Amino acid sequence: MNVLIFVLILLVLVLVHEAGHFFSAKYFGIRVDEFGFGWPPKLFGFKRGETEYTINALPIGGFVKIFGEDPDDENTNGPDRNRSFVHKPKWQQAIVLFAGIFMNFVLAWLLFSIGFMSGLPTSTSGASPNVKVENAQLTIVSVLPDSPAALSGLTTGDKLLYLTSGTNTTDILNPETVKDFIVSHGDQEIEIGYLRGSSDATEFLRLTPTLTDGANPTIGIAMDEIGIAKLSFFPAFWEGLKLTWNVTKGTAVGLYTLVVDGIQGKGNFASVAGPVGMVGIVGDATKFGFAYLISFAALISVNLAIINLIPFPALDGGRLLFLLIEKIKGSRISPKIANTANMIGFAVLIGLMLVVTYHDIVKLF
Repeated sequence: MNVLIFVLILLVLVLVHEAGHFFSAKYFGIRVDEFGFGWPPKLFGFKRGETEYTINALPIGGFVKIFGEDPDDENTNGPDRNRSFVHKPKWQQAIVLFAGIFMNFVLAWLLFSIGFMSGLPTSTSGASPNVKVENAQLTIVSVLPDSPAALSGLTTGDKLLYLTSGTNTTDILNPETVKDFIVSHGDQEIEIGYLRGSSDATEFLRLTPTLTDGANPTIGIAMDEIGIAKLSFFPAFWEGLKLTWNVTKGTAVGLYTLVVDGIQGKGNFASVAGPVGMVGIVGDATKFGFAYLISFAALISVNLAIINLIPFPALDGGRLLFLLIEKIKGSRISPKIANTANMIGFAVLIGLMLVVTYHDIVKLF
């Protein structure tokens, strides 16, 4: 089920992104030869007008084949060259390239807004002052693999109710009180009461914190006080817009840090998730409900937009960079150079995706 949900999310994100390229190209009179979901080999397709719509075997992305986006003799000098991307003004080319990125930001805004209207799980610490978070409970947002929490059965989404060790009990829970309780009972067995899913039945388990030299005792969880923020139509769209902006800033900073750490040799694939890892994250998101799942889809949409903005060959940002270079130098970049750079860039991206996927699979064992 998680795989199906992930594929459906990916389908929506890809269709929206490529639709941005597709409709903007059509608007400027550029010929679009193919609109494909997934990567070849092609499974089946149909043709409407001049465009072929295809479903391909690898459901990990999609593409729009725009006439003249990769210059060659036919689209540069052929009979239909006036409808070629390469012969359109630079500002039109830039709009076509940026349209997919823009649509991913719009989709994220829409999804966050729908989330607020339906009741979005929201952290009390991160909520806007204008947003009232109701029924907040201390919730596990991640569990460290092979930690006492993981080995005892605690999972993402569990809501903590109380902690007991010996004769000491606390039910006034927030991240600090839980941390203090664990530290003060680090060498003792702790009973934890919690709620799971939509059930109102209290469950409990027992575990003993991990003791590490020089560090505080820990059970291996990250926690946050999460409640429901539900807004009416217009406030939901305003808060959705602000949340989209904040997520965009946070994602951009995180990606920058990841790249810098990689250059400095500090990179760690543990912080990166590929398609296999994303399936697992989707499973965690579904535990919080529909609103949380669509907000997770919004996060992916923002990530897709930002990654495509990177000025790297084969990405939209790389093609925008080529346009800027052409504008500055006053002439076109050699088609052979541009196409070769994009081909190499695409190969690097596929190789990187395979490496990340390999590490995703390794994490499962």
